Amino acid sequence: MAVQKKAVAAIDRDQQPQGPGETGWQARKSAATREQILNAAIRCIVELGYANATTKKIAEQAGLSRGATLHHFPSKMDIIRAAVEFLHEKRLRAFRRSIRSIPEGADRVKLGVESYWQHVNHPIYVAFFELSVAARIDNDLRKILKPAQRAFDDEWYQTARELFPEWQTDRQAFDLALSLSQQLMDGMAIGKLTHAREGNHEMLLDFLKQSLRQLMPQADI
Repeated sequence: MAVQKKAVAAIDRDQQPQGPGETGWQARKSAATREQILNAAIRCIVELGYANATTKKIAEQAGLSRGATLHHFPSKMDIIRAAVEFLHEKRLRAFRRSIRSIPEGADRVKLGVESYWQHVNHPIYVAFFELSVAARIDNDLRKILKPAQRAFDDEWYQTARELFPEWQTDRQAFDLALSLSQQLMDGMAIGKLTHAREGNHEMLLDFLKQSLRQLMPQADI
């Protein structure tokens, strides 16, 4: 799958300083190594699946020894916990950046839909989907993913409210528009991952844009 070959961005996770002198250098080195491991974990989840993303394979992907990897993350679940935080942070950051880049006076419904559609077709979303499926039967993963997803959903909603102030005169319409957009495009993206047959995405996206314009507060159309 072509999407699995894209590079995944890194996240800085600085450790607390150990002491004077070489503290800054040591902290940067530690952060860079953790970054390597998290990048490798995301690639392994996307390319191999959650079950096959072992600490050994993650270490190999990162170009480190298994011992060096376990020094920073004592277990696979510690790596996954950090990876989930990274995925959620990255998704929110990308969402904010894409919406804020829409020029003033542009068709925000059209560009907002297209922005989210690009988002759910990104490798980061593939990793999130893989983790979500695996959590159905993995209790340890579910304990990590469920509260993290709940917190993410709350932050996502608040972010959407801030980025689309033109909808706030009708909260019910906004909630319906946001839910419709997410449910439809998430489902379409999952369909692309799980079905060989391509759906008529353009037709569905056009229908979504028309529906959102109908829901939009009349004074702001």
